[in-house]
Amino acid sequence: MPPLRFHDPGLDAHHFSGSMLVRCPRCDRIAHFERSAPPQPRVICRSCGLCRSTNRCAWPELWLRTETRHGVVSAYNLEHLDLLRRFVAADLRERDPWYEHGRKMTYIGRLPAWIKSAKNRTEVLRAIDRMRASVISG
Repeated sequence: MPPLRFHDPGLDAHHFSGSMLVRCPRCDRIAHFERSAPPQPRVICRSCGLCRSTNRCAWPELWLRTETRHGVVSAYNLEHLDLLRRFVAADLRERDPWYEHGRKMTYIGRLPAWIKSAKNRTEVLRAIDRMRASVISG
């Protein structure tokens, strides 16, 4: 069976931060944080109906965040979580050679060494699966 391959798409964390899944400040359930909403960032919660502008310095807590014995695993949204899961699950991880044009320190390149380590793969994948299940259950 061929190994699972992952090719780094060259994205940085800012690419995923336009729309984030956060904890609602009113009802403590899942909500959306629209960072690029004019004129100010805002929190939108379907559970309690909250739609409030927020201060740029006071962002709500991320919903997709969990502790492991090595550190914290977090993601902004499901697209971000999917990229992280594909990277961790892959046996063969590839990226563009150093002489290719583009950013050198992508989101994948900036991940902590304990997430990149193969010996922690099962624990990190379990944490990612728990975060995905929390979005489904709400």
